[in-house]
Amino acid sequence: MKTYVLIGAGGFFGAIIRYSAGQIEPGAFFGQFPINTLLVNAAGAFLLALILTASLEVRNMDNSLRLGLTTGFLGALTTFSTLCKQIAGLFQTGNAGVAALYLIVTLALGYAAASAGFGLARAYGRTRKKTKGGLISDAERDMD
Repeated sequence: MKTYVLIGAGGFFGAIIRYSAGQIEPGAFFGQFPINTLLVNAAGAFLLALILTASLEVRNMDNSLRLGLTTGFLGALTTFSTLCKQIAGLFQTGNAGVAALYLIVTLALGYAAASAGFGLARAYGRTRKKTKGGLISDAERDMD
């Protein structure tokens, strides 16, 4: 039951933040380019990689909490369906160039953000191991 409550709570807050981010007017500079969705999805890619890597490789995290943060919060925050709808809408309104650019930038930025999340979590893990006087085994890490 705890898992469902944490996923639901995470989903609630992720959806509220996602909706709020969509209400921000990015300004005329971006024109038809859906910068809000791009930034939310990139942040989500970074946070998902960071949380999963940290919780699975660096420190044990309660499974229910991890699911609440990833499946609940980040699942509601990020949105593949909106990305697809926006790309289709851009194509249908004659903005094929913007649609293609949006898709390419989304994939590249998402990959870069996820790579940064992995790297940051693993760097934290290496630093943490060094401050404990050397490398620690998986069994010792699991006891933390």
